[in-house]
Amino acid sequence: MVAIMRLVLDSDPRIYLVRSYGNGEILVGEQRLTHPLIITPQQLLPDWSATSFAALAEPDLEPLLGLGADVVLLGAGESQMYPSAEVRAKFRAQRIALECMTLGAACRTYNILANEERRVAAGLFP
Repeated sequence: MVAIMRLVLDSDPRIYLVRSYGNGEILVGEQRLTHPLIITPQQLLPDWSATSFAALAEPDLEPLLGLGADVVLLGAGESQMYPSAEVRAKFRAQRIALECMTLGAACRTYNILANEERRVAAGLFP
């Protein structure tokens, strides 16, 4: 069992932030999400079609690529994962920085970048 990590920040209430993560869920605002999701400072897409980080395919990437983000974070699991060459190439072709990290690191990094008013999106796998 993994403990839930709470993230507490003084932040702009008008943006979406990850409040906590762990035990197979992510808390965004008051919403408890247990399925893969996409989050940006302006929108929450709780029904992302991706099923897992390992199975990411081109159709799963389209929502992330169409958000106008400069940086996309992918977060999953408790150990570092690496995207396929095809996934990396898709982001590189669109000149979007792609960073893959553990779920916790992605949630914390997303919150920092969102609070800095950066154009960031995160695909998170609880």
